[in-house]
Amino acid sequence: MGSSHEESPRAVGVVGDGPLAGRVCEAVEAGGAELVRGSAAEATAADPGSVVAVGEAALLDLVRADVGAPVLPVDAGPGYGGVAAGDAAAGVESLLGGDFERDTRDVLAASVDGDPAGRALADVMLVTAEPARISEYAVRSRGEQVARVRADGLVVSTPTGSHGYGRTAGGPILEPGSGVVGVLPVAPFAVNADHWVVSTDRPVTLSVERDESEVSLLLDDRTVRSVAPHVPVEVARDGALAVARVPESRPFFER
Repeated sequence: MGSSHEESPRAVGVVGDGPLAGRVCEAVEAGGAELVRGSAAEATAADPGSVVAVGEAALLDLVRADVGAPVLPVDAGPGYGGVAAGDAAAGVESLLGGDFERDTRDVLAASVDGDPAGRALADVMLVTAEPARISEYAVRSRGEQVARVRADGLVVSTPTGSHGYGRTAGGPILEPGSGVVGVLPVAPFAVNADHWVVSTDRPVTLSVERDESEVSLLLDDRTVRSVAPHVPVEVARDGALAVARVPESRPFFER
């Protein structure tokens, strides 16, 4: 991997809890950088040169906080382009030394009937609140109907999120920067259900056509609100997260 040899950051934010986060903080201080430890909002407000996100939850919190600095994920799981827990100290050392590249990851914004609902790095999902209650959903792209499907829900996965539910449901792993999302039914009624890959150059619209239970909108790891039948849920690209890829970072396609 080539290196951009960025200038060393003036300060490094660390978001996350537990012993691993403590070891990351020690590595930052041992490297001579100013340490900013706190919540995603606090770290972002401090305007650090870079941020280390310890764990998936910390990384997703930083996306919701609209972080602008490059983020090094640590122990966040496959697909996020981070380093494993055992490589945390070495990854921080590379970050402090400027031995990293910026890898941009698309972020999605969801709105319900025109009202902003939030942002997601991995997945936007509509799902019935009560298990095993099948509803009917519609997907539209570029003004045309892509599909109507009976299922427990519907998920839109970014390339980052395609390592998660999308992969377990049989969907493809999507390469970062490809400008597409995967759309998959959740527990579909059909035995051989389709899934779709659509462009993000225009919004993708989801809707509940018929519900047998309350349907909830989830953005990454959070339930944000309920969605009534025939109310459009628009999913659009909303900028990108800058991920700091150090030599210790896991390859994207590694499972």
